[in-house]
Amino acid sequence: MAYEAVIGLECHMQLNTVTKMFCGCPVEFGAAPNSNVCPVCLGLPGALPSTNRAAIDAALRLGMALGCDLRRTSVFARKNYFYPDMPKNYQISQYDQPLCEHGAVPVTVAGVSRSFALTRIHAEEDTGKSFHPERHGDRRVSRVDFNRAGVPLLELVTEPVFHAPHECGAFLGELRRLVRWIGISDADMEKGHLRCDANVSLRPLGVTALGVKTELKNLNSIKGVEKGIAAEIERQRQLLERGEHIVQSTLLYDADHDRLAVMRTKEHAHDYRYFPEPDLPVLEVSEAWIADARARLPELPWDRERRLIEQYALPAYDAAVLMEQRELADYFEGCAGLDPKLASNWIMTEVLRVLNQRDWTLGEWIERVSVPRMSEFLGKVATRELPGPMAKQVFAWMADEDGDVANLLERHGVQVQGSADALRPLIAEVLAAHPDVVRQFLGGKTATLGFLVGQVMKKSSGQAVPQVVQELMREALEHSRPS
Repeated sequence: MAYEAVIGLECHMQLNTVTKMFCGCPVEFGAAPNSNVCPVCLGLPGALPSTNRAAIDAALRLGMALGCDLRRTSVFARKNYFYPDMPKNYQISQYDQPLCEHGAVPVTVAGVSRSFALTRIHAEEDTGKSFHPERHGDRRVSRVDFNRAGVPLLELVTEPVFHAPHECGAFLGELRRLVRWIGISDADMEKGHLRCDANVSLRPLGVTALGVKTELKNLNSIKGVEKGIAAEIERQRQLLERGEHIVQSTLLYDADHDRLAVMRTKEHAHDYRYFPEPDLPVLEVSEAWIADARARLPELPWDRERRLIEQYALPAYDAAVLMEQRELADYFEGCAGLDPKLASNWIMTEVLRVLNQRDWTLGEWIERVSVPRMSEFLGKVATRELPGPMAKQVFAWMADEDGDVANLLERHGVQVQGSADALRPLIAEVLAAHPDVVRQFLGGKTATLGFLVGQVMKKSSGQAVPQVVQELMREALEHSRPS
């Protein structure tokens, strides 16, 4: 029997606020264990939480970007469960009255534009982090670091709208780009800034009713999400083909060994005993706050991608690459100048190559090669003042040295030979040295022009502008024709 997978995702995004969700402790990755804690995030008796306005503002901006319905009043709830890294034994979250509902994420999957519907986006706090013995004898006890307890999170829940692992991977890639684009999260999955749970079920092809779902917890890479979902789809398919039943359960996926393990079974919302958080008032969002948040929302990546294609006549591929980071798009638009396609080519190939080779961020590159400096360089390439080989050499110098193009050429003792007066003597020498080739050209074999131009480039040590050499060479050859 053929089966169809039905998948929904729950994505947890750690916000890049300065302080935690309900207290003033700093949010800092890599701090000494249990150094960023206080009575509130440790759940000590008598400590009272206070909502972080910046976290709510981030939730509003994400909801606006995705076309969500925004609640003017919403409520925090206590989600009760016991786990060692939950110091209060409950998590402050949102339940039946989330801040953002509905909306969708536009995603390009295998070259096709899709839109994946959302159920909700709500604000909550993160848990601490447990460190268990990893190998026999490496440590005798588990340890808990509460620095992460109370860090602001947004949880984004999709409708069950995915049917293949690669769709989920494309969705997560787009979500990661968006939250970085609007500046609310670093979304670094390796550091736990973006985590994903996947609800997976199978049903016979053509059937509309959903099958029994299982949940894969804490998938922490896009490839891990795709592999984990694929493994669970295959596990369920084999069970169904053997005539066995799927048991609703929560599983962990070991990406290193491509292995699934059941954590617990039959977990429902009522198991958490949700009730309104008594220590926090109703969360009220004014129209003025919404208007201000909307005004601070940048041009969204999919809108800007379309504009770059239309305004600069860029190929869709170029626009997609330049839209990977908002800062990269800004850098391109600052450098587009005389020839946008030329700017796109240099940024996509040479700039990104240097970033990859040197393990630099784009910010580190821009510190060395600012927009005005790159624009001046591209202008000289566009007007043919810098020939191809020399342009690459100057570009390499720009990454490590100060100065404009003229300063760099002078410092390295290079003089670009672009004037007719400087090139005509070299052309005359080449014509005199290759009379047979000249006769072939004059006899109609025009392909020999490339050889003659190449000889001039050699004599100039690559410092001549090829287009100028070609024009002057044609002129000289025509003058040498017999009358």
